[in-house]
Amino acid sequence: MSSSLLRRLAPRLLRSTDPSSSTLANPAVLFLQPTLRAFCSATATSTIPEDSSDAIHLTDNCVRRLKELHAKGELVDGKMLRLSIETGGCSGFQYVFLLDDKKNPDDRTFEKDGMKLVVDNISYDFVKGATVDYVEELIRSAFLVTTNPSAVGGCSCKSSFMVK
Repeated sequence: MSSSLLRRLAPRLLRSTDPSSSTLANPAVLFLQPTLRAFCSATATSTIPEDSSDAIHLTDNCVRRLKELHAKGELVDGKMLRLSIETGGCSGFQYVFLLDDKKNPDDRTFEKDGMKLVVDNISYDFVKGATVDYVEELIRSAFLVTTNPSAVGGCSCKSSFMVK
């Protein structure tokens, strides 16, 4: 099994062994639980330097809007902007932004001027090196991925994209 695949699956397998979970855990996963925990902690890359080419960059407008939300009290209790990728949209994949207060073990954190963006490991593979902006237009105001090196095309509203 490649380490990339194991890096993606290990946190999910560990969550499936959570005693508070209502599902029955796979005995093989329970047996491997100590190894999976060690692997997760050894390969954790929660924060990527902002100057890295794989980092997700936050524009000044994005940071400004996050600070406004924080000042209004909408970003309280450790909430941060979460970017995830889902199938759908007119081009195959779509960007989803939400305010989240949970940080999962497989999340990567990107920070600029104290404002944080989190991306889960699977979504990160689709947005490495991307730029997140906040745009205000007549039709909407929203966080958008304005540039994405992993995308070959997308719709004109910049909500969905095709992967290289």
